[in-house]
Amino acid sequence: MTDTTHTRARRTDAARHDSAMQHTTDHDPTRHDWERAGTAWGHAARDWACLFEHYATDATTVALERLDAGPGRRLLDIACGSGLAIRRAVAAGADVAGIDASADLVEIARARNPGRDIRVGSMFALPWPDAGFDAAMSINGIWGGCDAALDEAWRVLRPGGTLAITFWGSGPPLDLRPCFQVFANHSPAEHLGSMRRLNDIAKPGVAERMLTSAGFAVDTRLQRVSTLEWPDDGIAWRALTSVGPAVPALRHGDRAALRRDVLAAIAPCRDDLGMYRFRNDHHIVIAHRPDEVAT
Repeated sequence: MTDTTHTRARRTDAARHDSAMQHTTDHDPTRHDWERAGTAWGHAARDWACLFEHYATDATTVALERLDAGPGRRLLDIACGSGLAIRRAVAAGADVAGIDASADLVEIARARNPGRDIRVGSMFALPWPDAGFDAAMSINGIWGGCDAALDEAWRVLRPGGTLAITFWGSGPPLDLRPCFQVFANHSPAEHLGSMRRLNDIAKPGVAERMLTSAGFAVDTRLQRVSTLEWPDDGIAWRALTSVGPAVPALRHGDRAALRRDVLAAIAPCRDDLGMYRFRNDHHIVIAHRPDEVAT
C-alpha cells in the first residue's frame, strides 16, 4: 500500500468517526456535519429545485462533456441536490446514481429521475463498492475541509476513472458575495468560521492540492460564468433564501430586516426591465484516478 493510500484510508476512517460522533455531541462548527447540512439545504427544497438549481447549467455542461457522459458510462453524482445534473446525464445516455444529505432534495431527484439509484447519505461514506464507477461529479458539493469526500470519490472510481468538481471562484463577477455577506451578518457568530473554511477552495491551488492529496492526477481547471435570472423581488427572495447558508440568518433574527438587506445587496443586479440577473465566477476542476501501480 502506498503512502497516499494510507493517508486516504486514515482520513476516510476519521470522517466516518466524526459523522458518528456528531449524533451524540453538541455541534462543532469546525466539523462538516452532513446531516445538519442536509437539513439546511433541504429547508426549501421545491424553491431550490425550481428557482436556483439551474445556476450550474454552464458548469454542468462542461463537467458532463469532460466526463464523456453517455451510453456505457456509469456515473455518480456526489451531493446531487434535487437531481438536475443527473437528469442531464441520463439524457446523454449515461447510467447515473446519486447521493445527497437532504432527504427532501433526494425525493425531488427521484421524481425527476425515475428508476435511478439515488440515495440519502454522506459523501464521506459512499454506500457503493470500490471501483464501481467510470466517472463522478460534484456540482458545488465538495468544499474546503471536505478532503475525505475526495478519498471516497477515489475509492468508488475505477482506475482511470474521471472526477469533475465545481465551486465558486473569487470573481469577478461574483454577484453572490454581497448577498452571502448579508446572510453572514445576520447569522450567529459561530457559523462564520465554518463558512470561511468551506470557501477556502476558491483560493488558487487549494482544489488541486486537495485532489492530489487524495491520490488524483489533476488534468485541468476551467472557468465559466453562471447566470441566474429572476423576474421580481419576490422570486429573487425565495430563490436566494432557498440556499443552505441562508438558514442560520433566517432562524436567528429579524426576517423583515434580512429581506430588506438581501434586496439592497442585489439591487445592482436589477436591469431596466426590473429583472434580476445574477452572474458568478464558476470553476471546474477535472482530475482522474491513475491506473494502479504495484509497489
